[in-house]
Amino acid sequence: MGIIKSVRGFTPQFGNNCFIAETGVVVGDVVMGDDCSVWFGAIVRGDVNSIRIGNKVNIQDGSVLHTLYQKSVVEIDDNVSIGHNVCVHGAKIEKNCLIGIGSVVLDHVHVGEGSIIGAGSVVLQGTKIEPGSLYAGTPAKRIKDVDPEQAKEMIEKIANNYVFYSSWYKDQSGVSK
Repeated sequence: MGIIKSVRGFTPQFGNNCFIAETGVVVGDVVMGDDCSVWFGAIVRGDVNSIRIGNKVNIQDGSVLHTLYQKSVVEIDDNVSIGHNVCVHGAKIEKNCLIGIGSVVLDHVHVGEGSIIGAGSVVLQGTKIEPGSLYAGTPAKRIKDVDPEQAKEMIEKIANNYVFYSSWYKDQSGVSK
């Protein structure tokens, strides 16, 4: 298991079957559901405010989740993939979303269910992303609706893949090697 650290009296809490890579870091007021994974070099910093993560969420290599002290929190619902090198800072992401590689999602952003943020996008503070939308660019703008069935199938496949990948790093008891 990676680096798990208590801060200000808060100790991270994990559901069943979670994987934290050896160089993954989870700190402070973090509550994570079942089948979640925090990959190599990813940091989940609940030191200044809370981070709540649903089930089957993968936080891929090099990503950072953080908040503003007493001003913003991170809320991530079920079946969300946070791509490699993403920064989520004080945002809410509803279920069945994909945040593309290298994106930045700033404070008080609300990503609606079934949405996709394109790789390399910057979603500016306070942006409200309608459910089932594709946003991309810098700053991110609405590109189009995503096909709900196609998006759900793709997003669920990625989430399921990361549960499978994490099994490669666990022994038979489900504990990280």
